[in-house]
Amino acid sequence: MILSTLIGEPWDDYGLIDSGHGRKLERYGRFRFIRPEPQAMWAPASADWQADGEFIPGSDEEGGGRWQYSGQVPRDGWPMKWDDVAFTAQTTPFRHLGFFPDMAPVWNWMRERLDGVADAEVLNLFGYTGVGTLALASKGVKMVHVDASKKSVEGARANARLAGLDAKPVRWMVDDATKFAAREVRRGRRYDGILLDPPKFGRGPEGEVWRLEEGLPGLIQDCRQLLDDKSRFLFLTVYAVRMSALAIGELVSQAFADLPGTVEAGELAVREEARGLLLPTAIWARWSRST
Repeated sequence: MILSTLIGEPWDDYGLIDSGHGRKLERYGRFRFIRPEPQAMWAPASADWQADGEFIPGSDEEGGGRWQYSGQVPRDGWPMKWDDVAFTAQTTPFRHLGFFPDMAPVWNWMRERLDGVADAEVLNLFGYTGVGTLALASKGVKMVHVDASKKSVEGARANARLAGLDAKPVRWMVDDATKFAAREVRRGRRYDGILLDPPKFGRGPEGEVWRLEEGLPGLIQDCRQLLDDKSRFLFLTVYAVRMSALAIGELVSQAFADLPGTVEAGELAVREEARGLLLPTAIWARWSRST
């Protein structure tokens, strides 16, 4: 198993400006925000951070808190763009801003894996607001986008309209990801790739409970059944800090032992603009077949 780091570089509409003392300063379009960041244990490059909003964490362990604004931040969001994909950024009660900028190198990698594959179809489980879905749909990939949150899927469809991609072949599914994957296995379906970004904890549309440590092994096995020796990839990201890249890498390695290809694992990181240091954000594992 190969270990490596995927690095998110700044782009026109996003950048990690500075980080340190348990916080990070980022730019999202024309706005700047401060958010908690436990991994930023070092000192920041500057002591003077100017921001339009800051997320103040609550005292509970469930990630609660509130936004505190000093600028005129539109509560219903503002347009941003990654490459040729437009979407809406928005402050949320969960401290993030409606998408995960550290996934940008993953979006590029998936595009590369599917380059030249005719009629490619990809399954995006836990698809959230759909920037990853649209990154592939914009290149002509057929997408199946699954999320248990009706609000998230509605946001993803709104992003598709904003990007001018609403006519692309995307199936928008409000469904429990594990149940959907299991049904696809029973139907004998296959995909050219799977993007898998499960939360640590979640609930399905009918109250189904998802716990990462309990549900992930079975879900990986179902995903394996949806791929074959002509498929191109499975990409798994995990934001739960109690897991390691080695652990999820071995999980994927065992599940895909019967398929030709390569299993890799490592960390996602974003490069800070102030000093070029790398801020780790998540762990990942992937299987890919040579093109």
